[in-house]
Amino acid sequence: MNRRKFLKQSSLLSLGFLAAPSLSSAFSLGANNDVIVGHNSHKYKVNLNWGNLNPSQTPVNDCHEMIQDSKGRIVLLTNHTKNNVIIYDKSGKLLETWGTDYPGAHGLTLVKENGEDFLLITDYERHQIIKTTIDGKVVFTINYPAETGKYNNKEEFKPTETTIATNGDIYVADGYGKQHILHYNHEGVLQNFFGGSGTENGQFLNAHGICYDDRNPENPSLLVSARELNILKRFDLEGNFLEAIQVPGALICRPVIHKKDIYFAVLRSKSAIHSDSGFILIMNEKNEVVSCPGATSPSYQNNKLNELYQTVHLFQHPHDVCIDDDENMYVAQWNSGKTYPIKLTRV
Repeated sequence: MNRRKFLKQSSLLSLGFLAAPSLSSAFSLGANNDVIVGHNSHKYKVNLNWGNLNPSQTPVNDCHEMIQDSKGRIVLLTNHTKNNVIIYDKSGKLLETWGTDYPGAHGLTLVKENGEDFLLITDYERHQIIKTTIDGKVVFTINYPAETGKYNNKEEFKPTETTIATNGDIYVADGYGKQHILHYNHEGVLQNFFGGSGTENGQFLNAHGICYDDRNPENPSLLVSARELNILKRFDLEGNFLEAIQVPGALICRPVIHKKDIYFAVLRSKSAIHSDSGFILIMNEKNEVVSCPGATSPSYQNNKLNELYQTVHLFQHPHDVCIDDDENMYVAQWNSGKTYPIKLTRV
């Protein structure tokens, strides 16, 4: 069964529940049976066939993360070592592939330097961050931070994500390891670290994703997803805790800022009985959730967000989103039966 047939069957199975207000706004059938997901100003038409390739020639395993480069191409990172990086145009046409050396390829960050694109790849099996050119040539690697005194060996360092500050400094989230945030300069020299495992304000349980937030250019900050806690945490650039944003019921992956909004792939619903219960979450600059494609319509009671959960079985462990320059969204998924990304076209 291809993904389009799966979605059609899923929508038909859901019709019996469309009388519920949350579902009718989250999932609807428009003209020509186009499936629309999302809420308020952020609604999308689902395209399950975007980017589908011949798996015998261009296979994927887990599709972990995606970015759009300066040429407008969509770059996908997978941990399949036949082709770790797959580059598409926006229509889903394959342009090129590279990479056979990244078995734990997990995080993908675009770096722009003097008009040239570079990539930062986090590989938790290699216990490294690797900086490459856009066509795969290695520039340098960052190894486990022995100088912190927090790591006995490289195996304890399992980085999941990086982000880049305006000055080129690199921040690394050790989300599968010791739960520290590590601050390096643009050459990969350690400057500072903070965090660690725990439930206090400055600590994390699964510091899965991190991003540099310059929406207020006078006060840039870092956003870190404490995924197991269902919390997005904000820090200043020195690592001082600023605030916690609760997202009840949502195991959020990395925050992705596009214009004034923050987008998240939600791996799964916290209290769902099945694990592949993920959805997408969109938050405005006031930290208000405004749309949840594939999930309940966001609502608040006494200024607190009500628990979010999947309402339509569209996504399987969504792991990252990429927002292109036309406001369309691409969703990469982990542990989804080796499927290619889903495209959501903004309507």
